[in-house]
Amino acid sequence: MKRLFLGASLVATSLFLFTGCKENKRTSMEPGKTNGATGLSYGDKKTDGYKAESFAGQPAAPNMVFIEGGRFTMGTVAEDITFTRDNLERTVTVASFYMDEAEISNIDYLFYLYNIQSDSTSEFYESALPDTTVWQNYMSFNDQYVDHYLRYPGFRMYPVVGVSWIQASDYATWRSAAVNNSLAQGGGEKKKGISFGKKKKAEEGLAEAAPVSDGGRKAIESGTVLPNYRLPTEAEWEYAAKAMIGTQYNDENQANQRIYPWDGSSLRQDGGRDKGMMMANFKRGRGDYAGIAGRLNDQNIITAEVYSFEPNDFGLYNMAGNVNEWVYDLYRPGSYQDFNDLNPIRRNDYQDEDGMYDSKNYNSLIDNNQRVYKGGSWADVAYWLSPGTRRYIDQDSSTATIGFRCAMISVGAPGKKKM
Repeated sequence: MKRLFLGASLVATSLFLFTGCKENKRTSMEPGKTNGATGLSYGDKKTDGYKAESFAGQPAAPNMVFIEGGRFTMGTVAEDITFTRDNLERTVTVASFYMDEAEISNIDYLFYLYNIQSDSTSEFYESALPDTTVWQNYMSFNDQYVDHYLRYPGFRMYPVVGVSWIQASDYATWRSAAVNNSLAQGGGEKKKGISFGKKKKAEEGLAEAAPVSDGGRKAIESGTVLPNYRLPTEAEWEYAAKAMIGTQYNDENQANQRIYPWDGSSLRQDGGRDKGMMMANFKRGRGDYAGIAGRLNDQNIITAEVYSFEPNDFGLYNMAGNVNEWVYDLYRPGSYQDFNDLNPIRRNDYQDEDGMYDSKNYNSLIDNNQRVYKGGSWADVAYWLSPGTRRYIDQDSSTATIGFRCAMISVGAPGKKKM
């Protein structure tokens, strides 16, 4: 009997120790009051020492949608009608991140211009102004958009255009400072200015803090600041556009590949009251931008409001059509050959120097200023709506068909705080 009792006691003690260890398991959100590796106490408001600030998760970023990372097949799945063969299929993995649910609108950009006009140098403000002359065409009467598209209230929620890659990158940098300044002040409007000095070079500002918030940003260790806004990489953008999560079934099986950000090869709604209507804003054919009066099929002759059409399975609007979108990557035709299969990106002069391309003698358009844009636009045919297609243009150029949206790294569990 004594042995039985002793055995039961040992089992109970073992269970207690085992469950106790599990309950005390440290996590990033609950690291404990003492350092696990040394047993020494962390500092607090009253005592000196390293402080493990309380952390409730990454603060929620305005307008952003969480994109769960994973494996996907990157590259062109449709016929390569341009015969460039610059984006052949390859399997890569993308880490979880956040992305704007909609394109940056005119009112978003006007808000930016208003703030930097009062807080920044006139040189920088002028460099940030969109090129409204991108609407000019001597063979087309688009003069009305030159004056009205950016500033007329009726166009507030239309995507901003006429913005270069450099301007879009500068906007992302300013946005990082503006939102973090608001978080530091407890939300609402900022109480102190966010100023820019001289215009930054193209590669600067994405990782470095070009804007300076008066008083400085809270320490990153506090966990109360957001990571920097930035342009998405080409892999991130394509992964988010395809939204293959919508084809996920049991285990790791996916029923099909996607040509567009929705299932099937059709560009039209296959049922419901909108049956037969287009699922994106694009050019249907020569001279046909929307259909006939009384039955305008995609509802828009030029751009559409940023929340038009149905979102994809990640909750992102207009990842096909409306406007093309800038991505971070430098353009290289051989991006599919030399790449890292985790979070791939193409940077300046790595394994594919621009000296290999004869741009000085105009035998090539490729140099270190060419940036990728994706997604298709209101003026593009359906081929360019496929997420795997890609084009490029000089980072200082702008057109009436290119806009942008921002992305942000996801760190740990997302927080519940709303702004």
